[in-house]
Amino acid sequence: MLKYLLLFVSLNAQTAAFAAEAVDFSLVAEAMRRRPECATSVNCEASTGCLVPPPELVEPGQAAATAERSTPRRTNHETFHACREMVLRLRSAEAIVRDLVSRLWPSDRANGFATTLEAWNREVSWAPASATERPVTKFGDELRAVFGPLPEGNCLAEDSRRLGLEVGGNLVELRPNPSKSNALEFEHLDTFGRHVKWTDRIDRCDKPSLAGVTYCGMNSRLRRVVRGAVEWVFLCRKSSRNLELSTDPYWREGDPRFALYGAIGFNEMTGEVSFIDGRKDREVFDWRETFPPPGGASYSDVEGRARTEDLYDRSFRVDCFACHDNKEPHVIDPHVKQARVGYRHGWDDESSIAFGLGAFLPRRKGRAEAPFRVVGSSYTAARRGRMTEAKIVSMPGHPCTSCHVLTTQETGQRFAADAAGKKPTAILSPERALPLLGQRKFLAVVGEHRTAWATRSGAGKIHPWMLPHYGGDLSEQSPPITDAEWRALSQCLWSAGGEECGYRPLYTACPSPGRNGDGYSPQEFSTEIVSPVSPRDGFDRAIRLKWKYLNGYGKVPERDDVRFHIAVKKKSLSGTAPAHAEDYPTMAEARGDQFQAVTGEVGTSGSAILLKDASFIGHRKWTDPLPASMPRDYSIEIPASCGERYLFRILPKRFCFDYNGIAYGTEEHLIHADVVCAPRSAGMR
Repeated sequence: MLKYLLLFVSLNAQTAAFAAEAVDFSLVAEAMRRRPECATSVNCEASTGCLVPPPELVEPGQAAATAERSTPRRTNHETFHACREMVLRLRSAEAIVRDLVSRLWPSDRANGFATTLEAWNREVSWAPASATERPVTKFGDELRAVFGPLPEGNCLAEDSRRLGLEVGGNLVELRPNPSKSNALEFEHLDTFGRHVKWTDRIDRCDKPSLAGVTYCGMNSRLRRVVRGAVEWVFLCRKSSRNLELSTDPYWREGDPRFALYGAIGFNEMTGEVSFIDGRKDREVFDWRETFPPPGGASYSDVEGRARTEDLYDRSFRVDCFACHDNKEPHVIDPHVKQARVGYRHGWDDESSIAFGLGAFLPRRKGRAEAPFRVVGSSYTAARRGRMTEAKIVSMPGHPCTSCHVLTTQETGQRFAADAAGKKPTAILSPERALPLLGQRKFLAVVGEHRTAWATRSGAGKIHPWMLPHYGGDLSEQSPPITDAEWRALSQCLWSAGGEECGYRPLYTACPSPGRNGDGYSPQEFSTEIVSPVSPRDGFDRAIRLKWKYLNGYGKVPERDDVRFHIAVKKKSLSGTAPAHAEDYPTMAEARGDQFQAVTGEVGTSGSAILLKDASFIGHRKWTDPLPASMPRDYSIEIPASCGERYLFRILPKRFCFDYNGIAYGTEEHLIHADVVCAPRSAGMR
């Protein structure tokens, strides 16, 4: 009966909040019913039961047609995330109501140990990114817990750059033509900035975009912010509905309007990457604004958190992970990395020096064996199956995979084909051939927007823009990849090869905290018997359990994705008999495999009492930590009685913030304390 009462209260508490969003409660009820069968299925999320949206094959121009629909409809991604948010909110509300009921009408009045344990430690017992279930704000809280403070988006900052447009080996600017009553036209300038000619349209360019935006767009802006091992790249991208360039003033360098806002965060030590996207039903942004990060600057940034819910895409629909999959945040292609690829003399080419970004984006090559993991539980929730299936292709002796991280995602299926100047090809079943045909069609349209100058033979040719052995440096003019080499590679890139492909998983596991995982273990465990600050339930003694721990993974001083479970068992003292391994709580009990909440974050777990999600001293609920480079102090107060032995297993856990959920430590951290019945002055202080 209590279960139904809690559910009724929860539903009433959440109905008003979702009324304006037209949430289909029958959809949510069906999702909750479906949860048990989702544990072994990639078609729905195991934790919520919500149906995972299938990948969509986007044809060239489809985005424009979609944008022009007169009657908008909810996308599969929007439906999934609306369902997911509602289920998570209901679960959160149920937990709150259950906790309230347990405090007002405890079902086990004899369990004063658990209620006292919770009361003494509730200020430091909380999970990161748990303040809200609103998708964007929760996403931002997760990112801060992994990457530390997130910078604001500012595409006009001094350290930002603009992306130019090259046509026929010249730079193009949209300017008033004085010979035509100052009508806006395209002025072509050579590498010395000298006038070459005017044109009233641009149909082709030397380096059309492969990103599915305006093929020959111009004057987008890029910013790169580096803080230790963490790098953020912000892009304020101009684009048009029909994906074509025009003489509209919108395309001028000084016009602050742009269509697509996004950012990529990357930790080069850990390979953790995350993708932020502006909302997709907003056609125009203004780069004179600065854009607060998802979740605001902190838990306490009320204004920023409210603003970002309307700024970012809460459906997480764009598959950024599929293109940015080469184990670094930048896609190596001529369109953006203009100083690196696509020039005859590489970095020293006069066009590169005049038109490119110089060393703005670093020379960094992804390593196939490097860790790589997408952060953001909302983002990865709908992509578990595709991420699990994604592979790196490693063909020993092949001229492409010997240098590059190529994958069975877009790096292999789109960018490699364009770099080599070849058509995607593979022997596939009819149903699996549709994406391949879609890539062929897309690349054909890109080719139709590329100038003949870029594809001409001899000196000056910049397409194909990758050559075997020399990569983006075309000065050697070595032969391109052979047809036989390409067929063998493309077969592997479309997941249709065998052992010769050297397949290995692209995305790596979330590391557990500890020496056997991320290399950082808790240390200096100790216990002491003290007088509690607030005696209650007959407990006037306490065991103060202490340890130290530095969450140093990725060298992020504010990293906040690790908590501790403390499992407790007690037994009567029998002389000075030593504690045996079987006396301590088991790993399953410390994980909380069969956890039953008593109150707050404390409950029963098998034959143990479990305190969940303990943080360090002073780290109160929903506050951001101060930076630390040395181990932090942890302390838990455990109610104690004379004549008892208390046995503890301390288990660190990492909140992965991806579809993996939690990664628990694997090391044994065991300690016990004997509370000897003696005069109070002998053991108290």
